[in-house]
Amino acid sequence: MDSVGGYVSGPAAATEPRRLALEHVASASAIVLVEGVTDQIAVETLATRCGRDLAGDRVVVAPMGGAHAIGTFLQAIADRDAPATVVGGLCDRGEAAVFRSALARAGFGSLRSDADLEAIGFFVCDADLEAELIRAAGPALVMSLIDDHGELGSFRSLQQQTVWRSRPVEEQLHRFFRAKARRMHRYARVLTETVALDRMPRPLLGVLGLEHPVRGR
Repeated sequence: MDSVGGYVSGPAAATEPRRLALEHVASASAIVLVEGVTDQIAVETLATRCGRDLAGDRVVVAPMGGAHAIGTFLQAIADRDAPATVVGGLCDRGEAAVFRSALARAGFGSLRSDADLEAIGFFVCDADLEAELIRAAGPALVMSLIDDHGELGSFRSLQQQTVWRSRPVEEQLHRFFRAKARRMHRYARVLTETVALDRMPRPLLGVLGLEHPVRGR
């Protein structure tokens, strides 16, 4: 229950996904840059749910290990021997300026707004993908899923903590998910498998080209 099959966990989780992602960039025909493994899981889960064969299409969802690594990945993409590739991505609201600056330095043009980012295939989550998924599902469904996974008692304990007792339930759920990396990974998959497609967060749909085509330079 504390791991998500197919994804790195344990001590290597902080570095191994980034290393593998940089390796895979070399042969990809399209690359989706995301901040971490939680985002990767959600993107890949939605792709599978919608019948997209990312591996067959040589699309790599690359967890960078944080927004500030985007320059390293853009340079790796620029250094490829292969023809130019399609690039898109997801970022948190607080990291949008980091993405805009790095993309501008890499030659993607002047990017002043979310709309400018979307025009080149990058989508901003408010405040992050976990918050987007909680909002899309609604607190009742999220708590039902937590109960299904035997963790409702743990969530109720968090709700009773002084610092969280008076906070909105959406914030409590967000904190609960982010308290443990493996928990974030698990519920990223569970929520993406469960939320109705017509309620799926727009950035998640957009980065897969299900709302707008993912475009490159």
